[in-house]
Formats: sequence, structure tokens, C-alpha cells
Amino acid sequence: MTTTQNVNQVDLAAIGALVRTIQSRPEAAQTRWAASVRWTGAFASEAQVRDFEPIASDEPLTLGGADAAPNPVEQLLGAFGNCLAVGYAANATLAGIVIRDLRIDLDGDLDLHTFLGLADGHAGFSAIRATVHLDTDADPGAVAELHRKVAATSPVGHTLSAAIPVEVKPA
Repeated sequence: MTTTQNVNQVDLAAIGALVRTIQSRPEAAQTRWAASVRWTGAFASEAQVRDFEPIASDEPLTLGGADAAPNPVEQLLGAFGNCLAVGYAANATLAGIVIRDLRIDLDGDLDLHTFLGLADGHAGFSAIRATVHLDTDADPGAVAELHRKVAATSPVGHTLSAAIPVEVKPA
């Protein structure tokens, strides 16, 4: 493990402080995240997360939207890719692996029958694929271990691959 503070522009001191806090107070690892979504008309909406600008969502023209923003399933793919990118940056940095470039291409298969009310069944993705393009000088064994570790620890990846309770209720 390297102690250099500037590998991949990751603040190792901040990560180290978080790890030490959780080691000394395990309850600090239990976190809650939130978003608030507001419908803006037709098939458009926007998600408000913390104090950031709202994240727009819309459907493509073929699904009745105005195609003014990515739709929710595209955002889900993006969220998974973003989570993987964080995992690569964190784990590569801890292993002393310098990332010259990282790109993650994602796609997924979704059958619209259930969404459109034409059939009962699963309305979500039946498969999601992520292809990681990593440019580094690290040896192949270290890169293979990095891929394994990132896939094994992605919070969004785990959420997508496991059945978890989801509750939708009126206020």
C-alpha cells in the first residue's frame, strides 16, 4: 500500500481517517442516502440530491417523452458505472496502481412488456454488462486483482444483483 497523497488524485488521508473512524466506531459505517424527485410534466422529472443542481430525467421520443434528458434506466446504468469508477480509483490508489485512463461502457437488456402493462413479470433489466477499459502500467496480476476487488465491493453492483426490500407507499 502506498502512502503517497496524490496517486490518482485521491485524498488518502481522508480515506484513512474514514477507515479509522469506522474501525473505532463500527456504527459510523451505517449511513443513509436520500433523493427527492419532483415531476415536471409529461414523462419528465428531476431528482434533488443534497445541495446539487437537480438531475433531469425524461423518456426518449419512442417511449412518449421529449428526449430532454437520460431516462431512469440509463441513469441507473450511469450510477453503476460511476460506482465502479469510484471503486477503481479507491482500490487502485490503495494498491499504488496509477490509472492513466478509465472508461466503463455499460448496457443492459430490458423487455418493455411488463412496463407497458402488456404482460406480467419482471419490469427491470434481465442483464447488465459493464466493460472496463483501464489504461495502466500495472502488471496483469495486479490488474486482475483490482478488477476482482472492485466487482466484489461495489455498493450499486451489490444492490443490483441482490433481492432487497423496496417499499413504495403513499405519504
